[in-house]
Amino acid sequence: MTLPTVDWEQPGEPRAEGLRERKKRLMRRRLTDTATAMFLERGFDAVRVAEIAAACEVSEKTVFNYFPSKEALVLDRPAATMAALRTGLARPGRSPVDAVLDILARELDALLSWLGAQPDLAEASARVQAFTALARSTPALRAHHREMAEQLEAAAAEALAVRTGRAADDPLCQVAATALLGLCRVQSTALRRSLDGVNKPEEIRDAVTVDVRSAARLIDSGLAGFAPAG
Repeated sequence: MTLPTVDWEQPGEPRAEGLRERKKRLMRRRLTDTATAMFLERGFDAVRVAEIAAACEVSEKTVFNYFPSKEALVLDRPAATMAALRTGLARPGRSPVDAVLDILARELDALLSWLGAQPDLAEASARVQAFTALARSTPALRAHHREMAEQLEAAAAEALAVRTGRAADDPLCQVAATALLGLCRVQSTALRRSLDGVNKPEEIRDAVTVDVRSAARLIDSGLAGFAPAG
């Protein structure tokens, strides 16, 4: 099962990728695609990492060289996502809410571009829904997802602290970071509701964007007083 990944290169920025980097990227994709397909077919707990390695004709050690855990094979937030969050929140001319909206828009674009390229919209939507159901129904994956969310919130709090001259554990930075990353949950919920196999990519985009921007306006008004510390 191949699902989209986000290209975090800036528009117009040339991608310099040597043979070594390309081979690593393709192996990473092969491992995660194979693992996801096996997990969806048999369940996360029923598949051993050794089986995934064998299916990809590599050693189990090689799998762990690419992914730190079994959970990361199916739920992996690249370091580039963290960097994009820090960079976006550090931009003085861009509001924190808009910075997060930029990231979510790129993730949505990646998914909808993939969806639009599939020959059977209903089948593709069902595959995405099955992937989401797997992540939500598996305790280990739910715990891994929470850990990733906490890491992103910590990164957001640190970036907001730098932006406002506060400490990262300042209550305002903590609350603001949690609220901003809450937009990710809003987008996920809106996607699950819209991916019904009938809605076309542009219709899904409109529905998801309405929900996310509605929540963003509420957060933006709350952050209006989040000025640099005096």
